[in-house]
Amino acid sequence: MDKFLLAAAPPPGNGPAAPRPPTQRWHRWSRIAVELEGRIDARFRHRESRRLLDSYAETRSFKHKYYTHGEERCQTYVNRMINASTMVGCYNPAREGVSAMEFDRKGVYLASVTISGCLTVHDFETLYCSMYGPSCSLPDDSSNYLLHISNPMPLCSVRWNPGNQDEIVCSSSQRDKVFLFDIGYVSAAPNEILQIGKSKFHTLCSESRKGLTDLAFTSDDKSWLFASGLDGAVYMWDRRLSKTHCRELTALPESQFTSIKLNMDNRTFFGATKNGTMHVWDLRGGKASAAFQSHNEVQPLSSVKISTLLGKITSLKEQSNIISCEILSIDFNPSCSYQLAFHLDDGWSGVLNVNTLSVSHLHCPPPAWLDGTDSVLHKRKPTWLATSSIYAVGSSSISGMYVLDFHPDTSSACHVDYNEEIKGSGENQPTENKFIPLSERVLSCSAHPLSDSIIAGTEFSSLLMVSQKNETIRNPE
Repeated sequence: MDKFLLAAAPPPGNGPAAPRPPTQRWHRWSRIAVELEGRIDARFRHRESRRLLDSYAETRSFKHKYYTHGEERCQTYVNRMINASTMVGCYNPAREGVSAMEFDRKGVYLASVTISGCLTVHDFETLYCSMYGPSCSLPDDSSNYLLHISNPMPLCSVRWNPGNQDEIVCSSSQRDKVFLFDIGYVSAAPNEILQIGKSKFHTLCSESRKGLTDLAFTSDDKSWLFASGLDGAVYMWDRRLSKTHCRELTALPESQFTSIKLNMDNRTFFGATKNGTMHVWDLRGGKASAAFQSHNEVQPLSSVKISTLLGKITSLKEQSNIISCEILSIDFNPSCSYQLAFHLDDGWSGVLNVNTLSVSHLHCPPPAWLDGTDSVLHKRKPTWLATSSIYAVGSSSISGMYVLDFHPDTSSACHVDYNEEIKGSGENQPTENKFIPLSERVLSCSAHPLSDSIIAGTEFSSLLMVSQKNETIRNPE
């Protein structure tokens, strides 16, 4: 700004000119800089995310009290009543709970599935606007959802087809089929069923290991669909060719896949297993020595064990006994393509840098016995916020949710190279991890792609709205 100032006129007379005051260096206010430049850099977004985390709270709870036909209650509600009426020692967590959920691409609809077998589609605007009304006016019938289907089998995964946002795909850990529903048709029966064809791995496994645990689509081709199996293989369907699978991503037969994810390039595929191993495939052919051995089999390009990578962190190895745990979920950061988050059975969450195959971030919550809790939730599925590198995951032992700072920099509170002795002050103060107390324990959650509101599915099959707190300003007059 100083270069636009004009020099003052010399004083009258022959006296010497007054000395020019030294040029002052103006402090650049980051908020004004963002408005002038018209872009938001990663560091500014990281600083502002601290205010976002401080504003989160549970704003509304939605119970699963739905009917199927007439006055008949759905199986999820029946199982909730059975568990509520039994003694504490007889409670069966396998009867109920929201096992998975996902928003569509625009955030208009939310699809969720339960362990009891219910597929439900909600209108997000209806759920969000109900925060401003009295709790007694909340609907508990068909006005609270757009679609509700009760299936005779437990459901463990749900995905929206990115090429057809009217289509929802579900899978069950007790079935070797993929079920596709069209929300445009109100029908309890799926409009299409995909099944596994002949497979050398599938025939060697028992009936208990023939289920499908997770689903994935490619973003550039809506006809390609992947499903991970408990039999040690990931199956791919090309819906233009057949309703049976056409390709297999193979691993060791003892591998039981729990979660899969396709990289943003739609070429690199990642799969997590119960024994804590991460497998990587290249869909273009894999290793050179095995690329052309079979036209329908793809060998893993690389495999890493998470416990081995954690053992390379010196500060962690010195104070923790690192054991191999089941990987419950993996997911790519939508705002950073090389960050693959993982969540373990013991409650730990971290980030795998896929470029270096090393763990860059880690969060280790207090163990369950420290909180005085005996029971630990299993099958938890966290979520990323859309733009701020924040990872939300339900606590494994108490009623609440952690929102973790996984910013791809050493300024992140969860970075393995973070130095606690060097802390900023004021505006440069780093973002801290937050724990949000909730009314129920969380099994799965999903973040809205635009508003950063979080919907959490609980062990009692309820939906919790976690969003910014609303404060009413009253006129003192």
